[in-house]
Amino acid sequence: MSKHRYWVIGGEYASTAFDRVVEGTERILGPYRCPQEAHKAWEEVAVETRSICLARFTIVQEGARAA
Repeated sequence: MSKHRYWVIGGEYASTAFDRVVEGTERILGPYRCPQEAHKAWEEVAVETRSICLARFTIVQEGARAA
């Protein structure tokens, strides 16, 4: 098991630039103790929102620095 924590974050975005989440659609799932658990949660929310073309979710590792 990893010492890191993982989160699934996202929602419905205002445009295809995916730079602003529509207020009230934000979702934060987690924390998950391993990337496999986070990936399973991501798959579930991706399937749930697949008909919403402006919905996007991603997995983030707590404490990881942006590249």
